[in-house]
Amino acid sequence: MTRTVTPESLSQAAALIAAADHVCVFSGAGMSAESGIPTFRDALTGLWEKYDPADLATPEAWRRDSDLVWGWYRDRAARLGEVEPNAGHYAVAELGRKKESAGGRVSVITQNVDDLHERAGSTVDAHLHGSLKAPRCEACPHHADPDVALESVRPRCPECGASLRPGVVWFGESLPNLDWLTASQTVAACDLLIIIGTSGVVHPAAGLPMLAAEAGTPIIEVNPEPSALTPLATLYLPTTAAATLPLIL
Repeated sequence: MTRTVTPESLSQAAALIAAADHVCVFSGAGMSAESGIPTFRDALTGLWEKYDPADLATPEAWRRDSDLVWGWYRDRAARLGEVEPNAGHYAVAELGRKKESAGGRVSVITQNVDDLHERAGSTVDAHLHGSLKAPRCEACPHHADPDVALESVRPRCPECGASLRPGVVWFGESLPNLDWLTASQTVAACDLLIIIGTSGVVHPAAGLPMLAAEAGTPIIEVNPEPSALTPLATLYLPTTAAATLPLIL
């Protein structure tokens, strides 16, 4: 397994991608960080600097002060309009178009709650941790329009009158069943898995690459620092998606 980005490792990555009919891209917070979206490891700033993100992203926090939690997620959703997809996002979208024109496909599974993959032109098969742009009712199946996430006052469900809540998965909550099923089946069925910018420590999502490894599927990991998933990688590229994916493609 290579530990440096060399012309040979880039050529190996390109060959693995070219040989695959079904590529699955599994992205984490590091990919969005290149666009300026803070990770959960980053300290909050501005109005939120006295809070710990882990204390706001829980059902207990919502029950304790739903207006506070709504305000934080509203600000996060609004900040998406201040950032843009990076070269890595665009490279994934371009790869999808190339594979589709050749009769193949690229599936995108993400742990990120932003919409940068979509804005770059990709279709996301599964948002494992939900989306800032998908507010939903806390009591009934109603899902609101994305613009509702930007309302400054916590809105009510038009169907049942309960509060709408951010459409993200909080600590202690289960992943969305359909997204988890889609992600599991996709990773198990692909013939190349590309892991981008994830630490590999947030479960159960971090267990997905093992499905590919157990099937003998080649795995490329793109990450500036080794992660908990690096031992599974056929090829490890210690760099970022924005710096490397355009070169490979």
